[in-house]
Amino acid sequence: MEYLIRFAQVHESFRQPEIQALAALKGIDLEILSYNEFSPYCLVKLKNEETARDLISRSILAKDIFELWGQGTNYDEVHEEVRRRTQHRWNDYKEVSFRFTIESFAGKRSNEVKRDIIQSFAYLDFQGPIRMKNPDEDFWVLEEYVSDVAVSKTAPSPGSAQPVEPQHPQKIYFGRWVANSSRDVVNKYDLKKRRYISTTSMDAELSLVTANMAHAAPGKLFFDPFVGTGSFCVTAAHFGALTLGSDIDGRSFRGKEMDKGKPMGVLSNFQQYGTMGKFMDVFTSDLTNTPLRSSQFLDGIVCDPPYGVREGLRVLGTRDGRGKEELLINGVPAHYLPGYIAPKKPYGFEAMLNDILEFASRSLVTNGRLAMWMPTSSDEEGELAIPMHPNLEVLSISVQPFNNWSRRLITYRRLPEGETSDVSLGRRKGDAEGVYADDLNAFRRKVHLSLLTDFYGKSMADSNIVFQEEPKHEDHIRYK
Repeated sequence: MEYLIRFAQVHESFRQPEIQALAALKGIDLEILSYNEFSPYCLVKLKNEETARDLISRSILAKDIFELWGQGTNYDEVHEEVRRRTQHRWNDYKEVSFRFTIESFAGKRSNEVKRDIIQSFAYLDFQGPIRMKNPDEDFWVLEEYVSDVAVSKTAPSPGSAQPVEPQHPQKIYFGRWVANSSRDVVNKYDLKKRRYISTTSMDAELSLVTANMAHAAPGKLFFDPFVGTGSFCVTAAHFGALTLGSDIDGRSFRGKEMDKGKPMGVLSNFQQYGTMGKFMDVFTSDLTNTPLRSSQFLDGIVCDPPYGVREGLRVLGTRDGRGKEELLINGVPAHYLPGYIAPKKPYGFEAMLNDILEFASRSLVTNGRLAMWMPTSSDEEGELAIPMHPNLEVLSISVQPFNNWSRRLITYRRLPEGETSDVSLGRRKGDAEGVYADDLNAFRRKVHLSLLTDFYGKSMADSNIVFQEEPKHEDHIRYK
């Protein structure tokens, strides 16, 4: 049967992958018949209404789903298809309460025209009462004014082209409403209402989408190796997964005590949402020195690794690679004392991404998923290749654009033993040799030059300026 999904007109490149991920999670046979990023309507083929409800039930970027009764480029075509496809079912709805709703995407209709459109469906001969609130059946007319082929002549480039809004609907759908999605939970997890956050906390909507992409569900164990304030763990727990996290800076997840006797930091967020039973623990560690066992035991890994722009990336260790003599304070090793801060050394951005994939390969169960965010420049010169691993299959890549850069959500699947993925298009570049953060992070260097261009002008950005990383974790400018 054919169904129509109505999406929210946000995060367009994430919408189709999320629906496909949910279909894979629930074992639903999904066929996408038509999809256009400029349109909120997606036509799909599903087994039955129960399957449609199950598919849409936990989607974040979809609004609802409809059983398609007819479609066309004009109302004559729509009426003809409605008669052909559904006439044998009209008696099932003859005595129930109902209402009609008309939505015009990228277009407008007056109340008089809307009334005429509704009257044009009088042949359905519904005899039940009309109820504008809580009807037994809700029928929708969905008009789409966006053309698939029309592109604005004033668009500066193909990448920024926007569709022209025609004067008449380009597509018309008529359907029976089936079910709502879970989009309303975005408001529940809004960062403005959360007890413990920081400036780097991922917003609720994309955190929930990330959990969907990674297949968070009851009975699964999820891990965030850059847990911070726990945004991904919180949303994975919402979908029923047990959650675990680590961070190189324990202060990020410990937080401060709010009131005597109440949990601190990340734990307070789980208490707020009533999901403390899904919170296992958080601990101080970096990915290259993790105490987690080297075996396949994780069902999902969700993370937004640090980009190393404001400060250079760090990993536990010393710059010269040699260990230091053990420091004793009153006869006790310093690293046993509260407040101990382990020594850190500069860490390459390329190395971090490769280490995440290697960790995922070792730790994910077969068909387990890694959903990882990755920054990239908006131009081709500064674009970073997609990291790949022979044991991980790239399932989808979704992009959230900003001004001079963007970030991508990349979803991987752990392949069964004996299967390998094609990594020929992946990153082959190794880390550049160097001491400073810019030497180890091409993205950081690119962003800094973009900032210089915006602030000082092109001439200064083109001069020989580098950002030197100092022990104080501050960025200074020095001239060659």
